[in-house]
Amino acid sequence: MDRRSLILAEAQRAGRVMVDALADELGVSAHTIRRDINALCEQSKLRRLHGGAEYIDGSANMPYGARAVLNAASKRAIASAAAAMVPDGATVFISIGTTPAFVAAALAAREALTVITNNLNAAMAISENSSHRVILPGGEMRLPDRDFLNRQAIDLFSAYRADFGIYGVGGIDVDGSLLDFHEEEVRMREEFERNSRATILVADKTKFGRRAAAVGGRIDEADCVILDRRPGAPHAGLLDGLPGELIVTSEQGTGL
Repeated sequence: MDRRSLILAEAQRAGRVMVDALADELGVSAHTIRRDINALCEQSKLRRLHGGAEYIDGSANMPYGARAVLNAASKRAIASAAAAMVPDGATVFISIGTTPAFVAAALAAREALTVITNNLNAAMAISENSSHRVILPGGEMRLPDRDFLNRQAIDLFSAYRADFGIYGVGGIDVDGSLLDFHEEEVRMREEFERNSRATILVADKTKFGRRAAAVGGRIDEADCVILDRRPGAPHAGLLDGLPGELIVTSEQGTGL
């Protein structure tokens, strides 16, 4: 990802960015960061603040390609942990999003799975192993994300019973509410809950505090939550007393 895409991704995650902090993080001069911010402001992606800029549209998701490379190593670790829970021959729901697509790629090593998904990237990843059965909804494919976010997709998940429902999320609020960018994503997550024997929420650290408009479900409703690392304040308390299993991949093998 280029530097301006990284700046935009951080602004979307945190709501705002500061010039000096970005210069230190990215190893360039403050003048270079100001030039990047000015260019993003001219594209109406950021709005100038004293010493930095704020993200303008907190209700829109960033492009799939940018999300796919953001924290890719962390997402692979999450995917490996999720795939380890799924035995050969299982039936699996996989939601839209980049982290679920990483899970699908990890699941390609399993045998004879039945995968129901509205995520074409996940479907293509899992199809690398021809022993799997892949079921997709019909209708118009949403670009550039390559997914199906329509009535057919919601109905598809209501027509099957899965052993595992693996889903991502747009953001996690301070009260534990799950946020997404479209109401249809919330509806599909509800179908996952109704029609999966076990649900697995996969989320990297950028999802804590990330803003999105549609709300539905809570982090403590998942049977298993897989994170790359624990969130800091004010979200740290969300992990206390989770009723389901919690896996933090950065702590695996450390004895913690």
